[in-house]
Amino acid sequence: MASAPQVQGLPLFYKELVPISLEDHANLRARRTDKAAWLAGQHAVPLTVEEFPMAQRHYPIVFSVGENPVPLGLMGMSEGINVFVDEEGHVGDDVYIPAYARRYPFLLAKLSPQAEELSLCFDPTSDLVGNFDEGSLLFENGEPTEHIRNTLNFCEQFEIAGNKTATFVTELEKHDLLMDGELTFNRDDLEKPVVYRGFKIINQEKLRDLRGDVLRTWNKNGMLALVFAHLLSLELVRDVFAKQMAQGKLQQPETSAEASDETAA
Repeated sequence: MASAPQVQGLPLFYKELVPISLEDHANLRARRTDKAAWLAGQHAVPLTVEEFPMAQRHYPIVFSVGENPVPLGLMGMSEGINVFVDEEGHVGDDVYIPAYARRYPFLLAKLSPQAEELSLCFDPTSDLVGNFDEGSLLFENGEPTEHIRNTLNFCEQFEIAGNKTATFVTELEKHDLLMDGELTFNRDDLEKPVVYRGFKIINQEKLRDLRGDVLRTWNKNGMLALVFAHLLSLELVRDVFAKQMAQGKLQQPETSAEASDETAA
């Protein structure tokens, strides 16, 4: 999940990326918002393993399909639908927002494919950074402000958590524990069953067959707790489905929960 976007393939939420510099952005300010408009319509948002304990209380945790799977918070059952965030970006009470979304419009990124260092960038199309009268300056007296230093620290911690997450997923794949998921909902008030595919979950049968020494290691390093957080979170699938149905947003595509490569960037 470490972020290294190129112009042709920016990660989820970002329309453009510009590196922050004193020369170009000395007078810019970052302002707060009580809405997350960039989350509206996003049904699956990347998570880090450090977020599993909190996220699993609110929505299911699944894994993206394709190469290099990443954990996802399933905030809606269908593409383009987030049952926790309305069209204007208002977030439901006490809903956990993934760090991937909270860092927006900032991001650590490589400025070129050959670059070794990550640079702090922002999305200039966002209305959260600009020449405002209100908000926190990015620079003051020629130096980064506390606000931008804290932002940089948050993004750095996110990258560290992303590396831990990649290690966790690699270990799951090493033991062939990820399998294609499928969810079927059949209710009396539905004309026909609704089937969701396009995501991965941990295979519980293979988990039960793991060698004892592997399970003991996972128990010591905390990985087993993450596995169970994922499995327990799947109980919330019906809650998300019920929310979507109550909001009148039920759809019946074959691959409603699928995460694209862009989502997993």
